[in-house]
Amino acid sequence: MIEDFYQYEPYQLNKEEKSALLTEELKRLVAHHMQNCQPYRNMLDGLGFSLSTVNTVEDIPFLPVRLFKELDLLSIPKDQVFKTMTSSGTTGQAVSKIYADKETAMMQQKVMIKILSDYWGKKRLPMLIIDSPAVVKDRNSFTARGAAIIGLRIMASGMTYVLNEDMSLNVPVLMDFLEKNKGKRFVIFGFTFMVWQHFYKELCKLGEDIDLSLAWLMTGGGWKKLETEQISRQEFKKCFNELCGIEHFLDHYGMVEQTGCIYAECEYGHLHASIYSDVIPRRYEDFSPCEIGERGILQTVSVLPHSYPGHSLLTEDEGLILGEDDCPCGRKGKYIQILGRIKKAELRGCSDTYAATI
Repeated sequence: MIEDFYQYEPYQLNKEEKSALLTEELKRLVAHHMQNCQPYRNMLDGLGFSLSTVNTVEDIPFLPVRLFKELDLLSIPKDQVFKTMTSSGTTGQAVSKIYADKETAMMQQKVMIKILSDYWGKKRLPMLIIDSPAVVKDRNSFTARGAAIIGLRIMASGMTYVLNEDMSLNVPVLMDFLEKNKGKRFVIFGFTFMVWQHFYKELCKLGEDIDLSLAWLMTGGGWKKLETEQISRQEFKKCFNELCGIEHFLDHYGMVEQTGCIYAECEYGHLHASIYSDVIPRRYEDFSPCEIGERGILQTVSVLPHSYPGHSLLTEDEGLILGEDDCPCGRKGKYIQILGRIKKAELRGCSDTYAATI
């Protein structure tokens, strides 16, 4: 049961402890979705799958994440759908549809709070959102961008949107926010390319000294567009630090199909798997698990998807495990590096798909 996880801090358990807890919960989720989602059961039956063969997290069967673009996969009646989330996609691409009931939505929010509180503390902080308020207008249906912002709302003492609908920087709103929060810690949140294009570049044009030294800059989404501009992660941080004094950065990896279970960046630049999730790179030739340091296609597991069978997915991303239980930051669990999209996969990250449209 998910309550078993709540008694621990997000990065408290070592490899053996986490594996035992995660395996049992994922087995329960497999049984739950086989009973309540007929297409999922049909796929597992077609594979000849038996729950008795599961001994570790690596034994949990996975679905290709692309299936959520092709099928409506639910483990609840349609009338219990509380909100629908869609993945990012460029024009003409099919998008994933993820259906959450109230229980799943509450778990996603609670776990997001637990993970982020481990980084910037439990106090609710003012948030400056590098986006337009238009992105969260429809409360029943959200894009991945909107879902991420709504998920953070419960952690914010207030949210200020600093972009106009045409994505131009609203300078008066920015200055008012900074004046009201002078001398206070706060969070700046946005998707990576949008933060660079519509915030950093516009701050450069202002020609004023903007002090953001007390801020946490939380970013997410792909880096593909920035890499084409030869802006590395290190250069991105250096630019913001030199321009406005930001010292605290928190990038993260996540997907709408496993909302809530983000892989957040520690002070050493490592993306960490919490006790609620895990990552298994798999070899291209036979999908066997990779060793530490070996690149492969990423399988991600999460204990949060109860209303749909998104608990074990084969992504279209490539990455590797850097280590486990031994990051200098002190957090237990695997820490990973994302290497990018596999060849011929569609653009998918919020930043990359947005960048492809401009």
